[in-house]
Amino acid sequence: MKSDLFATENMAQQATVPGMTLQNAKSVKYAVNGEMHARQGSMIAFRGNLQFERKGQGIGGMLKRAVTGEGLALMAVTGQGEAWFAHEAQNCFIVDIDQGDALTVNGRNVLCFDATLSYEIKTVKGAGMTGGGLFNSLFTGYGKLAVICEGNPIVIPVTQQQPVYVDTDAVVGWSAQLNTSLHRSQSVGSMVRGGSGEAVQLMLQGDGFVIIRPSELTAKPAA
Repeated sequence: MKSDLFATENMAQQATVPGMTLQNAKSVKYAVNGEMHARQGSMIAFRGNLQFERKGQGIGGMLKRAVTGEGLALMAVTGQGEAWFAHEAQNCFIVDIDQGDALTVNGRNVLCFDATLSYEIKTVKGAGMTGGGLFNSLFTGYGKLAVICEGNPIVIPVTQQQPVYVDTDAVVGWSAQLNTSLHRSQSVGSMVRGGSGEAVQLMLQGDGFVIIRPSELTAKPAA
């Protein structure tokens, strides 16, 4: 049988070393030898002897998730084999996190990660009780993290001299050492006249970077 479908770049090859690699722009392959973690429902195929179990977040994590709607439903994948992960054909990127690094990521943008990474739902300081960034996922430790993004991400440097203001619906993540607060960019007069649709942003200050996607959050169609 012949077809462009069977081109080399589309064929899954046997893994030679354990760990995470990009299968293509839309999916991640993980050669499991022990344990790794992934968002629930993101596995699209596997081979070998693997088990998939719901992973708890602890009482504090579950409470924050219930109150805010933020967070990440996780599963632990254990055993020996290969698994492929994807989510709604979003673009996939692998981030190598070293000891001493700390990355804050919106739960909706996490695909899978090494078990050597620590994951915690943290309050975004200064965000108050509004905006989509009240609680985010903080990753520390060492290992690889697969991040997903609708469209091609934009990485904006943040400096002491130039803070960056981002829409909370568009933000993917940022370097955790940055200071955060809410910034109101709309005048009272504009609000009275119906508003601009850009009333409040998350302000990031310090030295680091912020990752955004090229769209705001869109409503999901009813099931």
